[in-house]
Amino acid sequence: MKTPPLSDAELLAQVAAGDEHALRVLVERHSAWVLLRLRRRTSDEELAASAVQDTFVAVWHNARRYRGDGDVGAWLWGIAIKQLVSRLRTRRQPIPVSKQVISALSPSLRSAEDELLIAVEHGDLGAALRGLSPELRQALQVTVLDGLSTKEAALLLGVPQGTVKSRVRLAKARLRQQLMEELA
Repeated sequence: MKTPPLSDAELLAQVAAGDEHALRVLVERHSAWVLLRLRRRTSDEELAASAVQDTFVAVWHNARRYRGDGDVGAWLWGIAIKQLVSRLRTRRQPIPVSKQVISALSPSLRSAEDELLIAVEHGDLGAALRGLSPELRQALQVTVLDGLSTKEAALLLGVPQGTVKSRVRLAKARLRQQLMEELA
């Protein structure tokens, strides 16, 4: 009779005891979806891959910190998003493409989705979003763009639910203020 696979929590307990094989199993189970979700938050694939790698290094060093009161996947995601945010803080911001370059693109080659993405990324909203701190931008992204509840966002970001609500409220207020200043 084949023994059932260990749960994520059991694997994490083994990682805390120094079991490298258990870490490898966790990496195999979770690295693909963590990378996929991080890639949705940055266009820099190397940055996302680096954050995934450092996530599991952090798991190796901090497995004892898992309290066991939530899903291991949510705990891993909290680490991953913190790794990404810390890299985004230290990374130079990309230089936006000028409006002349965007307007030079043939409209027949652009879809409606392309037009929307160009407007969001390079328009007033994109500039306003880039002006937010990584924490505010991340809270807005997981709640508004990803459609997570504040409770789910809190688990993923590793912060209290009230912090998520405050960050989203503050991000919206700052975006509104920046966009109104642009209109004036």
